[in-house]
Amino acid sequence: MLIAGLEQGVAISVLGPVHVGCFEVFGNEQVRSITDLKGKSVGVEAFGSPTHLFLSVIAGDVGIDPGKDINWITSGSVKPMQLFIDGKIDAFLGFPPEPQDLRARGIGRIILDSTVDRPWSQYFCCMLFGSKDYVRNYPVATKRVVRALLKAADICTNDPAAVAQRLVDAEFTSRYDYAVQSLQKLPYDKWREWDAEDTMRFYALRMHEAGLIKSSPQKIIADGTDWRFLDEIKRELKA
Repeated sequence: MLIAGLEQGVAISVLGPVHVGCFEVFGNEQVRSITDLKGKSVGVEAFGSPTHLFLSVIAGDVGIDPGKDINWITSGSVKPMQLFIDGKIDAFLGFPPEPQDLRARGIGRIILDSTVDRPWSQYFCCMLFGSKDYVRNYPVATKRVVRALLKAADICTNDPAAVAQRLVDAEFTSRYDYAVQSLQKLPYDKWREWDAEDTMRFYALRMHEAGLIKSSPQKIIADGTDWRFLDEIKRELKA
């Protein structure tokens, strides 16, 4: 979404990573791998939505033309997961708690898990960004936000049970068990080790190859990223 926004001229700056691997792709009995998506009905919220963009990039990576080879079904008021449960689509991409719910109910099969399946498990799925004006005009506040988010990621790594309980207490979710599963599974600590720019370059290149953007990865990175705050905080927290 960030890369698509930058391609369209949205004035944002990507500031740093959040975590790796929150999405999973589910298929029915006719879909046992990503290559099987060719000619199948795949549910997304809307064209240009996160699920549509992620699935387009994933399909393009195995040689499927997302514009010609997939029958995209936009869900409107009905979520893609419900269409999948009802047998009206062959596959969809889910974010927590959808994968946890389907696994608990024994529905469908996982054909891609971005937490463990390469190359997706090697890159951040979620990033922090701000408006260019805010970042430029309020650098101290921006750095505080980046620091707070990264320290929160550390808490998710060190005490997922407590974080899950906070999510329930704040009514973000009613399922403590699903929240714990998600938090324990996702590698929230990779922001300390991995290069966030690699993620932007990887997805920009994949989107360019799939015909979703015209800009080069170099232009996307030059125009839309600002790693100053992340680099400073990495040094400070390491110290």
